[in-house]
Amino acid sequence: MCYNIAMQILLKIYLAGLAVLIVAILLNGLANLLHLATWYSVLNSISEIGLASALRSLKVLDFLFLLLVYPFLLGLAAYLVFRLF
Repeated sequence: MCYNIAMQILLKIYLAGLAVLIVAILLNGLANLLHLATWYSVLNSISEIGLASALRSLKVLDFLFLLLVYPFLLGLAAYLVFRLF
């Protein structure tokens, strides 16, 4: 019986991770279409021009996307998996 519960928990964790991965890929594609910064582009900029310059180059919408929209939607994906399964 404990084995079944452990397997159910592991399956939920796996599905949540898969949902987060899929949503992250979709959000990165959307960000590119909307010309918004992604974490990948921010890290690239930091390595090329330094932290201060990279942060100064971001627009307000970039900050909103990276710090509000992106984490909220990734969290929502995981939450929905845990609620639905």
